[in-house]
Amino acid sequence: MKKFKIPSVPSTTNKCIRFPNDVIDDVEKAIEGKNCTFTAFVVEAVRVALENIKDEK
Repeated sequence: MKKFKIPSVPSTTNKCIRFPNDVIDDVEKAIEGKNCTFTAFVVEAVRVALENIKDEK
């Protein structure tokens, strides 16, 4: 049996950014009915973009 470990929450910083309304609408449609928040979607998208940039170098 796997031992339970209390997960740690990574530290975060609040950043205020502006999105075009059509992008907000598209993200909200993409996550509708899924267990995902707008923030989680954007964070994952940024992580993938950063990884792609690293791979291009």
